[in-house]
Amino acid sequence: MGFRLPGSRRSSFFAAKAASKALEVPKGCLAVYVGEKMTRFVIPISYLGQPSFQELLNQAEEEFGFDHPLGGLTIPCPEDEFLDLTSHKKGL
Repeated sequence: MGFRLPGSRRSSFFAAKAASKALEVPKGCLAVYVGEKMTRFVIPISYLGQPSFQELLNQAEEEFGFDHPLGGLTIPCPEDEFLDLTSHKKGL
């Protein structure tokens, strides 16, 4: 025979809701996964039109096609290079 703790169902609902909010992407942005560990980054969609980012998109298409099981775009690039590209705006 089991018993139910008051509020346990409610707290699990809020935990699930908080977890889904953590995965939400703000309007005007998209999620990308980069590097061996598939680190998730949320970037502005304005990056998509930049020549250096277009090159990364072409590499992603060649390597992964359109199958991105993590729900975001997977970019075949070392994380440190991606960070350098996005933080210094080198070519962006």
